[in-house]
Amino acid sequence: MSLTIRDATQEDEAGWRDLWSQYLAFYKVDLADDVTAATWARLMNPASPMSVRLAIKDGEMAGFAIHLSHPSTWVKNEDCYLEDLFLVERFRGHGIGRALIDDLIELCRKNGWARLYWHTDEGNTTARKLYDTYVKTDGHVRYRMRISS
Repeated sequence: MSLTIRDATQEDEAGWRDLWSQYLAFYKVDLADDVTAATWARLMNPASPMSVRLAIKDGEMAGFAIHLSHPSTWVKNEDCYLEDLFLVERFRGHGIGRALIDDLIELCRKNGWARLYWHTDEGNTTARKLYDTYVKTDGHVRYRMRISS
């Protein structure tokens, strides 16, 4: 059984959209179609700081990690923010989430990014078990104010 992690291409759009809709359903979120289209366009734009890595297990799209790099006031080099990590349910518990995070760690090293960070829902105990094997939560609380759609 083989696992490949790679950048998405235009040909991956339908598969990514299927996973994206499962991800939104997991978090009980509805997004307008134009938001999803804008996200995909950003992911495919080489000038965008946002990218997506796909986990392909035995030829099937099993999950994704959407990330972006950005400057920081706390370090000289850029940070990498893991914005969205998702695995199809039947692929959970097989090391693929770990492989996606390890892949991002390697991208950080390759690109000279200083830190990798992410958020998750407090109640997402399955994901938190994995995340806690890397680093414990830093105790920060997120505040998010919607300004526009």
